[in-house]
Amino acid sequence: MATTSISKRRQKAGDDTKVRARILDAAFRAFKKSGYATASTLEIATRARVSKRELYELVGNKQEMLIACITQRAKRFDVPADLPVLRNRETLEQVLTSFGTKFVHEVSDPAVIAVFRLAIAEAAQAPEVARALDSIGREAGRAALRKIMAEAQASELLMGRPAELAEQFGGLLWRDLLVGLLLGVAERPTPREIAARARDAAAAFLQLHPLPKGQAPE
Repeated sequence: MATTSISKRRQKAGDDTKVRARILDAAFRAFKKSGYATASTLEIATRARVSKRELYELVGNKQEMLIACITQRAKRFDVPADLPVLRNRETLEQVLTSFGTKFVHEVSDPAVIAVFRLAIAEAAQAPEVARALDSIGREAGRAALRKIMAEAQASELLMGRPAELAEQFGGLLWRDLLVGLLLGVAERPTPREIAARARDAAAAFLQLHPLPKGQAPE
């Protein structure tokens, strides 16, 4: 009996996870089509083929759905736990290139660009969209890059404040690509183009920040 009960609970948890994913997908599509302020929980529930009661039980209100949608995409920007020890500039350049490649690949994804456009479109009517995107989505990428810069600083491979270093690298990495994507006047770069962009940004960044005087490269 106990085994049967555990099996049923696991099955229900699995079913709930699938339904929750369906709700979030429906919410995201509704936000894109109707706008966050205009989209209703009834529209989302109808798209997800669930009752409003299930919608509130599994996800919550409309703002909680928005936060869940953004959080889901923000997880892509986590720095891996097995980040190499930054003992030399060569490793730092490799890490920055790897991070830059992943960062541009994820942010340039049409679904992520759609979130940015949604935040811009809803800036006046629903400023919470922009706040959520900035504090959850954009902060994930910034925090990951600051962590890399802090590690490099601790290893005496860079001098400066991690936040400022991260911002500078981000500028070299993106240049005007993100604006072009948001305006729809630029196409998403290919994987090869993204990798080249990241390599160029890492090399340019390290040229701007040579090793401290008296410290020889390993």
